[in-house]
Amino acid sequence: MTLTPAEAAERSERVAPRLRAHLPPTPFVRYGAFSDELGADVLVKSEHLQRTGSFKARGSLAKILTLTDEQRRAGVVTASTGNHGLGVGNALATLGGRGIVYLPENASPSKVAALRRLGLEIRAEGNDSGVLEPKARAYADEHGLTYVPPYNDPDIIAGQGTVAVEILEQLGSDPLDAVVVAVGGGGLVSGVASVLKKHLPQLKVYGASPVRDDAMAASVRAGKIVQVDAQETLSDGTAGSVEPGSITFDLCRELVDDWVLVSEDAISAALRTVIDTEHQLIEGSAAMAFAAARARRTELEGKRVAVVSCGGNISASTLAAALA
Repeated sequence: MTLTPAEAAERSERVAPRLRAHLPPTPFVRYGAFSDELGADVLVKSEHLQRTGSFKARGSLAKILTLTDEQRRAGVVTASTGNHGLGVGNALATLGGRGIVYLPENASPSKVAALRRLGLEIRAEGNDSGVLEPKARAYADEHGLTYVPPYNDPDIIAGQGTVAVEILEQLGSDPLDAVVVAVGGGGLVSGVASVLKKHLPQLKVYGASPVRDDAMAASVRAGKIVQVDAQETLSDGTAGSVEPGSITFDLCRELVDDWVLVSEDAISAALRTVIDTEHQLIEGSAAMAFAAARARRTELEGKRVAVVSCGGNISASTLAAALA
């Protein structure tokens, strides 16, 4: 299956009113310290304040809204590093139904605890989403259940794109020159960039990935989906390989103008700055987007820049290590 940017944008704009009935808009606010440091006007889409603590609540809800009551009651299956699973759990708690989530064995303990509170059955196997996703999909097929992909699905991408629908509403008549988005499987940047570039065709899209796990960026460089020798990263929300045949690959290749690879030290430093100056608790994948903006400060000087702060689910132990 393929999905064009125009189709992705149209899907996001169509589903946005349905999501709003369950998920109120998140703030879109200026961060003064980052604006001063970059010499730019830095506006932050605060998905770390989203229900479940992540933008993933959007895509999961958009997908599960397409299911019948019978399908939700029978059960859904997904694979996740944590945030997508929380989104699925929240959608099922909102609409009714049961779910199973395949998680990496090194998933954040705080996310695992939250998943259990939402009533999801947890299956921890391996540490690579590229392995977990086929297992979850095979289990769903074998038992006649619905598989809810973390990113490789038009409805998931449409839900994530509602981040950009809200940005355009909150932006008003003022211009926007660039947006910085953390990239794992590519669902968020595909949705956000499709919507924003439809209305702001001159906008520059920066995709941020950790140096230690840059699967999508490496795939785009190679011209095909490739596997990378991934290492553990503070940006655990973007960790894992890209599923073969993912519709997000072509969208990322077409829509992302520049890839920014971010070191662990840079992620930690950005996390500390956000906590110290804005008193906001964000996770590593969100801090990575701020770090990427820092890395492109020369290009962004004098510009109006949106940074998508994609999540706030960070465990105490990970936070302590990052701040040490």
